[in-house]
Amino acid sequence: MSALGKVVRAGVARRRVPAVVICLTTLMAVAASVLAGTLLVSSRAPFTTAFGKQHGAHLSVQYDANKVKSAALKGSSGDGVSATAGPFRTTTASPVFSAPDGMRGTVPRPLTVIGRSHPGGAVDRLTLTEGRWPRGAGEITLSADAGLPITLGGKLTFEALPGKPTLTVVGLARSVSRTGDAWVLPAQIGALTPQHGPRGYEMLYRLNSASTKSQVAAVRKELTASVPAGSVAGTRSWLTLKAASERETAVYIPFLLAFGGLGLVMSVLIVGNVVAGTVGAGLRRIGILKAVGFTPHQVVRAYLAQALVPAAVGAALGVVAGHLTAVPLLQEAENAYSSTPLTIAPWVDAAVLAVVLGVVALTAWLSAWRAGRLRAVDAIAVGRAARPGRGRWAAGLAARLPLPRPVCLGLARPFGRPARALAMAAAVGFGAVAVTFTLGLGSSLNSIMDARQHDNSDVTVASVATPQTGGPPQAPGPGEDDISRASAAARVIAAQPGTRAYYGLAETRANALGLSDDIDVTAFTGDASWADYRLMSGRWFTKAGEAVVPSGLLKQLGVKVGDTVTFTAAVENGKPFTVRIVGEVFETSNFGTLLLTDLATLKKSAPNLAPRSYQIKLNSGTNARSYATALTAALKEKAGSAHEKLEAHAGPLDDSGGSDIVDSLNALGAMLTLMIVAVAALGVLNGVVLDTRERVQELGVHKALGMTPRQTAVMVVTSVVLTGLAGGAGGVLLGRALHHWIVPAMGEGAGVTLPDFVLAVYHAPQLALLVLGGVLIAVLGALLPAGWAARIRTATALRTE
Repeated sequence: MSALGKVVRAGVARRRVPAVVICLTTLMAVAASVLAGTLLVSSRAPFTTAFGKQHGAHLSVQYDANKVKSAALKGSSGDGVSATAGPFRTTTASPVFSAPDGMRGTVPRPLTVIGRSHPGGAVDRLTLTEGRWPRGAGEITLSADAGLPITLGGKLTFEALPGKPTLTVVGLARSVSRTGDAWVLPAQIGALTPQHGPRGYEMLYRLNSASTKSQVAAVRKELTASVPAGSVAGTRSWLTLKAASERETAVYIPFLLAFGGLGLVMSVLIVGNVVAGTVGAGLRRIGILKAVGFTPHQVVRAYLAQALVPAAVGAALGVVAGHLTAVPLLQEAENAYSSTPLTIAPWVDAAVLAVVLGVVALTAWLSAWRAGRLRAVDAIAVGRAARPGRGRWAAGLAARLPLPRPVCLGLARPFGRPARALAMAAAVGFGAVAVTFTLGLGSSLNSIMDARQHDNSDVTVASVATPQTGGPPQAPGPGEDDISRASAAARVIAAQPGTRAYYGLAETRANALGLSDDIDVTAFTGDASWADYRLMSGRWFTKAGEAVVPSGLLKQLGVKVGDTVTFTAAVENGKPFTVRIVGEVFETSNFGTLLLTDLATLKKSAPNLAPRSYQIKLNSGTNARSYATALTAALKEKAGSAHEKLEAHAGPLDDSGGSDIVDSLNALGAMLTLMIVAVAALGVLNGVVLDTRERVQELGVHKALGMTPRQTAVMVVTSVVLTGLAGGAGGVLLGRALHHWIVPAMGEGAGVTLPDFVLAVYHAPQLALLVLGGVLIAVLGALLPAGWAARIRTATALRTE
């Protein structure tokens, strides 16, 4: 080994604390950057890969069975169509479920059920994730993406249909094209279709060219022209689903880039501080090296290598940590789409390593350059003594404080090495930034989850009217009138003892100029203000012709609160209706493309539309289960059945943002924050170790004059209190600013504008505690050097040069 190599090895071995600090700092920066880069590169891979593997439908079209025959649809195609599947019979219904464990409840929303003989085919090949495909009557396979709390063996009972058919859940399947909520054999679909309810067909198309909206729209226009007018009830483009998959991963990117940036800045700060401290504490050693023949360039290379060796080890460990953290997130996407395994791109690792190690090398070189410029005689003469007289004014001021002498001495010590104290304060500050940002992020995510729970009802009455959503339009005809049934149910609910408030819900779809796909329309009867939709601007609607919408729909339409928009109801003979947008609500489902209005607004456009369910709030002390049982008996099952409210569970890739995303972000934030706090504490540890070693003789003098070991420890710990307080205060301010910058960026990545209440999560008492957290980080970093200073013998300290 060369002389230079021996110097490097000896320097790394002797200065273990700085080496560990550099290693962990680099590890954290590389791990966060690898994770962010991997998710950024892989954000489009899961859906695209799965779509190609499963021959997904570029365009799915729902046809009205009353206006077009299946034979005509079998040949429906065009110049731009490469393959078709269908026609599949469809229906929409709201069942009641019962689980094997005895739990019962109403499925929170209508299910679109498809009659399909097998999961394969030329288009939209379904992937069974659990169980099997139906083999006969009375069996049903559910979509794994439907977000329903139903497992294999559960029963679905369609109480509003003749004979109350009950189906057993035999499997869970995944459609990359999201073509339905459930599948049965074609022979079963007739029993699930109301006599006068929605009946339709679904056709699936793969296109020769479908990379842009205009290409898909051209084929849709051609298909619409080839069937009788009014036959097309709804369409869905694969580009909408592709955007949904990309947006979920996009939520993580600003968050991870923030932590990667924190890690990189901390690397610059701490590596520079460590190398500068090493040079300052080793001036005598540098002078000896030059005296024995080392050139200035060799000295610089020696100290540069002493920083790069632990940095390289930390970078390697950071790549491994980044991979281990990224794998669960990538696997989640693989499972969600049943796609081929997703891997981390090697060039991401290479790019991150090059950037981080390059930054470390540049920072270390700038600090080591001072060592190369020193003259050997000056270095040997100066040694490692601090500049005499520095900080005396602070010591004099501290001595006047009514505090114990060790505390006064400790408070004055940072002013003896102001540059080092500032570096330690900056390290503590970055730790405080991470803690402040992570706590704020968790509070914001919880606020979002709370705001999504619009329905705070206690009991739901379902199957009141024939649903008009997710399938073909309702056809008018003879039979029991849906509006009469809904009115009868409302009268019974109002008269039922224990009813505090209620409102009805009717759902359909509509379109407007400028929208590529139909949007959901929720129409209310009664006062729904207690449904807890969070208004961002404007007010809740109070009469027919008014509506409130989320920010996503405002952006797509290019309008604002106060404007008037004309929609067309997607029902048979649906007519245009005009609404004045009077409020903007916070809503994340379906990317915020939802219209909320009074049912009277749609009276002329969809005259047969009636509430399909009622949401009921009970008086205090009323038992929900007893109330539901009594209400069901009062309804006599002719106007629906009552059940305790059961919330749907958002899937991991649900476009409304499920709890899985929140859990992942909270877990990642906690892990990365702990890493940053640990590095910050080690940065303080390194600074206090250097300071304590420089003042060994001073410690000996104090001990000789009667300072006890406990007082010595108190003096060392107290020396970082002001540093921690300054770093904590600055870090909290920066962390709050980072939160107000990153969280809206995460919302933009998901296509949602976040309201003020999501950002207003910090309060004065909490901020004060966070500032004190900076002091805690500094004290934790000083405990080990304080223990070493307390244990050193007086004679040993006085003999030290």
